[in-house]
Amino acid sequence: MPQFDGVIAFLDNRSFGSIWFWLVLVGMWSTAGRNVIGIPSEVLARARHAQRAGQPESQPVLTLLDWLSLSLPRWHVAPREGAVFLGICAFVLTSLAVLGFGYDLEMAQALVLLLLPFLVLFLMRLRLARRLIPLLQDGQAGLQPVGQVGAEAVRRLVWHRRFVTLLSVLAVAIAAFWGMIHALMHPNGL
Repeated sequence: MPQFDGVIAFLDNRSFGSIWFWLVLVGMWSTAGRNVIGIPSEVLARARHAQRAGQPESQPVLTLLDWLSLSLPRWHVAPREGAVFLGICAFVLTSLAVLGFGYDLEMAQALVLLLLPFLVLFLMRLRLARRLIPLLQDGQAGLQPVGQVGAEAVRRLVWHRRFVTLLSVLAVAIAAFWGMIHALMHPNGL
């Protein structure tokens, strides 16, 4: 009969003591930082560099505006859909928080530490899209010059990216801190 103890130990259901939790946590934040509301980081970096070089209506800035015109409609959420989504997320996260921190279930604690920052990230992205849509519409209608629209879009996207980086660092640090406290309070995984 084959020995499965190594496989079972490798696929341990303890979250904070398992390598899988930490791989998922780092992988999720690494993936989240590769784009800003669907715009690759390289496109944003080229547009930012072109603006710093004094070329506000250059090809990289126009490429960024094209990307925005394609990706922003995906981030439109109607008020009724938003209320339903927020209600479901609040229910799920509250249930997990009660199970995790009230009844000391490690898997629920880990899920709260994974999902709550991503809910914040999702809300940040919706807010950014809501602010960029009128700006892009003004540029398409000719109410603002393309260079000004591009400069404002780059500024808002760069600030959003900085906040995402800060959020990711905080999320990983809080998860690591809570995982360490949990490991110290439950030295044998019990």
